[in-house]
Amino acid sequence: MKLSIRKLLPGENTRLLAIATFIGLMAGLLNIIFRTVVHLFDSVFLQGGRDFLQVDNGDWHMFLLPLIPMFGMVLLIPLSLLFPGEINGYGFTKFLRKVNLEGGYIRARTIFLKIISTAITIGTGNSAGVEGPIAQIGGAMGSQVGQFFRVSGNRMKVYIAAGCAGGIAGMFNAPIAGIFFAAEIVLLGTYEIKSFSALVTASAISTVVTRAYFGEMSVFVIPQYNMVNPYLEIPLYCVLAVIVGCVAVLHIKIFYYVRDKYQALSMPAQLKPITGAFIVGSIGIMFPQVMGDGYDFIEEVLYGDGMMKIMFALIFLKILATAITLGSGGAGGVFAPALFIGTMVGGTFGSIVHRVFPTMTADSGAYASVGIGAFLAASTHAPMTAIFLLFEMTGNYRIIVPVMLASIIGTIVATKLSEDSIDTVDFSREGINIHEGREVAIMKSLKVGSAITEDVDFISERANINQLLIIFSQTKSGFYFPVVDDSGKMIGIVSMTDVKNIIHRDTSERKAKTVGSICHRDVIMLTPDDTLYTAMQLFDIKGIEEIPVVESLENKWVVGMLKRRSVISAYNRQVLKKGISEKVGSIRVASPD
Repeated sequence: MKLSIRKLLPGENTRLLAIATFIGLMAGLLNIIFRTVVHLFDSVFLQGGRDFLQVDNGDWHMFLLPLIPMFGMVLLIPLSLLFPGEINGYGFTKFLRKVNLEGGYIRARTIFLKIISTAITIGTGNSAGVEGPIAQIGGAMGSQVGQFFRVSGNRMKVYIAAGCAGGIAGMFNAPIAGIFFAAEIVLLGTYEIKSFSALVTASAISTVVTRAYFGEMSVFVIPQYNMVNPYLEIPLYCVLAVIVGCVAVLHIKIFYYVRDKYQALSMPAQLKPITGAFIVGSIGIMFPQVMGDGYDFIEEVLYGDGMMKIMFALIFLKILATAITLGSGGAGGVFAPALFIGTMVGGTFGSIVHRVFPTMTADSGAYASVGIGAFLAASTHAPMTAIFLLFEMTGNYRIIVPVMLASIIGTIVATKLSEDSIDTVDFSREGINIHEGREVAIMKSLKVGSAITEDVDFISERANINQLLIIFSQTKSGFYFPVVDDSGKMIGIVSMTDVKNIIHRDTSERKAKTVGSICHRDVIMLTPDDTLYTAMQLFDIKGIEEIPVVESLENKWVVGMLKRRSVISAYNRQVLKKGISEKVGSIRVASPD
């Protein structure tokens, strides 16, 4: 009877799908709230501000346009003072850090803060996107569910990724793209079938919810795609992909260059976004397309209505405006700017080739459509997300082939020129490969100097074998001994294996044999500043249990021996320390703010 009752209870997979359904439902509702608030702020501040200041009347009134984005950044000041570190700048990198390296504990207030700060930034005309923030909003909801059920770190990542999938799926009316966004970018391509099912469920439910409210229309509509001459156009799309890869790297370089320059400025942090807003507003006087998310102008270009010179200029102006907005401290994401830049690159390229081959190529809108996917893939290193996003937004199977080629080639070119996507630059600067996961990150954060055995025995190269045998019989520190010269610097290493072949020889022969004549001089060495990750790799490759540690590779003074078990112990201590810290953090998060 007990067994039959147990069978009736929901299993682990059923509970996971039920929770993913709830996360998807909440992600869809939050998506509706977020888009409504952004639209409201845009109507009140950007459109209402233009009418109030009579910007569209021309003359001197148009020079008042920068006041609107500047006013938005003034509105951010109270939030940035109340919640330092949670408002300003591009926050998706910090989000990835929390998810993949810090246990995934995200405060509930993140939902509110991301909605308001992003709506203020974009709604007042500053150049940023809503997609990164909506992913964080959905992820924060997933984290709250995980904290409620007190789940493990791996399960927490799944819940957060499910929330992100729901956020992106609802935003673009693209459930498959939402799944791959979470899998490629949030989970870094590491997921199991169980977690994939959670992403599918949350993405589908969120899409159903947002479709019920907004209808089946996406944030912008991509027209039907046509290919006139595949034998000519396929090679042209490959050329476009190479150009897109190069521009994507330029975008990433400029983005972080501008941010670094702003961080180095000696002015109050709250004033920096205002200066950035002034610059963006000034650009907007002549090129208003750079302001906000730019979706209206994207649609014009997709329908072939963009002028080549304007599109070409907007590639670089949008790159600059986005870097200034987020680098100076505005709130928002880079997803929408990437779509805008990709559209302009594709539209410009399409205009050129259509002029050269007017009867053999599609109009510029077709190339702009492919440019969207290719640039998104190249800048985020997430080609599957880009491919399915374009397919779902067009509903046209014929776009798949050029988008696949352009996305893959663009990503390859971008990774060849720069290993980092726009989300991983900060991790590389800290020496962290975010794709390697939390365990490797911990190993790379620990130094050899923290784990070495400082009480080490060593032996002179002039000592004979009998003296070495005496040391081996008396020591308890290990089976490897550094061999030093007269100045005390290490020249090699000797082990019990090195003397086992002559241990049965007569005493006189052993006295005549010196340690320097049998030791290994081609020795692997570490320094105290090397990481335990490097040490563990050497242990595994060489199949040894101890490695000598010297002061430096130039000054080979022996400072200790590093044992494999010492590395494992140091790692376990750090994991325990982080686990306790996260547990305390989760208790604090669970308590009222």
